[in-house]
Amino acid sequence: MTYLVIDPVVVDFGFIQIHWYGLMYVFGFLSGYALAIYRIGRGLFPINREQMADLLTWIALGVILGGRVGYMIFYQPARLSDEPLSLFFIWEGGMAFHGGLIGVIALTWVFARRHQIEPLALGDALAPLIPLGLGLGRLGNFIGGELWGRPTDMDWGVVFPRADALSRHPSQLYQFALEGIVLFAVVWAFSSKSRPLGQVTGLFLLGYGVFRFAVEFVREPDAHLGFIWLSWMTMGQLLSIPMIAIGIWLMMLRRGPLNARIS
Repeated sequence: MTYLVIDPVVVDFGFIQIHWYGLMYVFGFLSGYALAIYRIGRGLFPINREQMADLLTWIALGVILGGRVGYMIFYQPARLSDEPLSLFFIWEGGMAFHGGLIGVIALTWVFARRHQIEPLALGDALAPLIPLGLGLGRLGNFIGGELWGRPTDMDWGVVFPRADALSRHPSQLYQFALEGIVLFAVVWAFSSKSRPLGQVTGLFLLGYGVFRFAVEFVREPDAHLGFIWLSWMTMGQLLSIPMIAIGIWLMMLRRGPLNARIS
C-alpha cells in the first residue's frame, strides 16, 4: 500500500498556481503536434504544417468547450438546470472526456469542410495522435489525487488523502497504461499501412470505449451519481457504449480509400 504524497501544484507564484494536470494538457497538445508534423513530413496527413497549426487551435477549443459542456450535461445536469451560469465556472474544475471528444469531432468536421477535406480522412490522420494526450491527462489525474479507484486489498493499492484513508485501485494509472500507451501503440501500428476510410478512427473509438468500460469496474463512481443502472453501470460506461458501437460500425464499413480532397 502506498500513500500519495505528490504535490499537485508544480509552481506557486502566489497570484497563480500551475498544476500538474494543466501541465499535462500542454504536454499532450505538444506531443500530438510533434507526431502530426512527423507524419506530415512522411505524406501521411491530408493537411500541411500551416493548416495543422491552425487545426490545433480548433482542437484545443473543442476539448475545452466540449469537455466543460459535456461534464455539466452528463454529470451535473441538475445544477446546470438550476444554475445555468455554472457552465462557465471553469475554475471549479470538471471536464468530461466524452464531451471533449464530441467537441473535437464537431470542430474538426467544420475545419475539414472549410478546407475541402474529407472529414473521415482527417479523423483517421488525427486518431493515432490522441492516445498519448489521453494518457498524460490520466497521469495528471493521478498526481492530483483525483478520479481514484475503488477500495482494494491488492499490494499496489494507493491511499488518496483527498478521498479517505482506504487503499484504492490507482485506476488513473490503469487508464494511463491502457488508454495512453497500449491504445497509442495499437492505433499507431494499425495506421502505418493504408486502410479503408474510417477504420483508423473506428479502431480508436472501439479501443478507447472498451478500455474505459473495463477500467470503470475498478474506478469509484461519481459520488453524486453513483451507479446509474442495475447497481453496476456507471456514467462512464454508459457513454462508452456509443463509442464502441460507432467504432465497430466504422471498422465494418470497409470503404475503399478515398481522395482526402472533396469538391
